[in-house]
Amino acid sequence: MRSTFGAASVRLYHLDEGDPVAETLFYGPLAEALAVAAAQPEAVQAGLWIATDNDVAAYLDLIG
Repeated sequence: MRSTFGAASVRLYHLDEGDPVAETLFYGPLAEALAVAAAQPEAVQAGLWIATDNDVAAYLDLIG
C-alpha cells in the first residue's frame, strides 16, 4: 500500500468468496481500521481488505 501512515483514510471491508457484495466494516483512519480488523474472528480476517485512495491490500498481507 502506498498510503501507509496511520491517519490515511481507508475503507475496511469483508469480501466473502460466496457473496460478490463487499460488506463495509469501517471508514476512517488506517490505525483504527487495523484495530477493528484485529478484533474480528480469524475466519472473518481471511476475507478482510483495506482500500486507500490509491491501493487495495488484503488485511492478512499487511500484518504478515
